[in-house]
Amino acid sequence: MHQQTASMTKVHNFSAGPGILPQIAIDNSKSALENFMGTNLSLIEVSHRDKEFESVMAEARTLPLEILGLGDDYDCIYLQGGASLQFCMVPYNFLNTKAAYLKTGVWAANAVKEAKFFGPTEVVGTSEDKNYTYIPKNYSIPSDADYFHYTSNNTIYGTQMQSIPECKVPLFCDMSSDIFSRRIDAKKFDLIYAGAQKNMGPAGATLVILKKELLEKITRKIPSMLDYRNHFSKDSMYNTPPVFAVYCSLQVLKWVKEMGLEKMEVRNRAKQELLYAEIDRNEFFEGTTVAEVRSWMNATFITKDDSHTERFLKLCKEANINGIKGHRSVGGFRASMYNALPIESVQVLVDVMKNFKP
Repeated sequence: MHQQTASMTKVHNFSAGPGILPQIAIDNSKSALENFMGTNLSLIEVSHRDKEFESVMAEARTLPLEILGLGDDYDCIYLQGGASLQFCMVPYNFLNTKAAYLKTGVWAANAVKEAKFFGPTEVVGTSEDKNYTYIPKNYSIPSDADYFHYTSNNTIYGTQMQSIPECKVPLFCDMSSDIFSRRIDAKKFDLIYAGAQKNMGPAGATLVILKKELLEKITRKIPSMLDYRNHFSKDSMYNTPPVFAVYCSLQVLKWVKEMGLEKMEVRNRAKQELLYAEIDRNEFFEGTTVAEVRSWMNATFITKDDSHTERFLKLCKEANINGIKGHRSVGGFRASMYNALPIESVQVLVDVMKNFKP
């Protein structure tokens, strides 16, 4: 059998999702798979009702609120189905009269599509006309909307909201790909959700944070598994939770807490500034989005000559750079610089770009 060793070649993981995780989270999760909290059982063998896992879930529900500076008026759960299921659950629970959406990419468009099943859905702004390469401005949020929903970071197109919209109705946000990446005023949000696999854990878990008073606004009859009230009332244990994904996400959250969002922001700012400076300087490459809304998490760019694309991908592979190819709907390149990616990996990519000669 082939044995992996510590001397394995370093891979620079720019994958857009599932994305890179901190090594300590992987190591701790691997250990728990073998012997979970001294039980001599694997993490994926124990009952989710055992006190050992209940303590894991309790901490995993507490840390996101602590990291974001949220108080007892908020609560947190883990669900399955990814952010895509939240596109449905959000309007099913909260769209009663009308909802407002900002449409800035494929995932935002999918959220709009699902909302329309449950009631009037107003798209207050869209960047679809230019293939989602910018963020709409000067849009108006209806004061009679049940909520306003937006996507904070667009993984496919490489754009990111650089500020939180001013909003007089409940503010909902899909933060799947930039949650915990920098400081935000989380108290401005009434509901935040995020698929774990891009910036906080493995695939299989979805984080949902909401202001508790929202639950009192649910009036529609909803199937049990899609009703937020059931999941929150059972402390994320209404059904068997994704135990491994929650445990691994907890390990990532502990790492984030130890680092702190201020330091994480400094770290992520340095990475994106390094890469975008090279994209703008290099005569063979160019960015694909409006500069003022460039994503810190997903930098998208192309070769100015399409014939150079495959050669650059080949050079990246030789440099042990993984996941750099752009989304199939956009092409070019996408460097996902999630929290756990070290700046040394970004430097390797920059060096390949500097040395690129067609």
